[in-house]
Amino acid sequence: MNGNGELERALRSRPVDAAKAMTRFRERAASEGLLDVAYATVDSPLGTLTVAATPRGLVALGLPNRAPEDVAQDLASRISPRVLEAPARLDPVRRELDLYFAGELHDFDLPLDWQLSRGFRLEVLRQTVRIPYGSTLSYKQIAARAGSERAVRAAGSALGANPIPIVVPCHRVLRTGGALGGYGGGLPMKESLLRLEGALD
Repeated sequence: MNGNGELERALRSRPVDAAKAMTRFRERAASEGLLDVAYATVDSPLGTLTVAATPRGLVALGLPNRAPEDVAQDLASRISPRVLEAPARLDPVRRELDLYFAGELHDFDLPLDWQLSRGFRLEVLRQTVRIPYGSTLSYKQIAARAGSERAVRAAGSALGANPIPIVVPCHRVLRTGGALGGYGGGLPMKESLLRLEGALD
């Protein structure tokens, strides 16, 4: 009897727990360096979020208007095809998001992987992550802090393309005069986040 036949018999005689097998596969892929991007979903008051990380840190956060499969596919095309759902790798991110939505966390303490942004866009996001909880800046102010006060539209574009919303709090950037401006998850979501932080009455 060849080896394949013996393997088939063994598999038939012992039922395989698919969940345990997948967990072992994920752990082995991670330990052997075969996993470049891990992702998981997070339940939140806004809906289901999708979080993704590389070994360098959190690289993406998909809002509820993006399906987890779409986020994973986008990351596979932009970073690496070695993308796998691996919730345990995202536990620290999920914990901090839970605390944030409970009003118990004001400053995220997560390593960030900025590789999906470059140049002026990256600088806009680096300045945005420094806006304190409960505070807001205008698009003009964030453009100035990023090095070009006149590049208001470019700053808005950078914020619209923010791959890590909430953690990189683009919701804290408003139009001059206090109007909400735009938001990738929709204005009701932006308003909800600002109210959670006490930045709106």
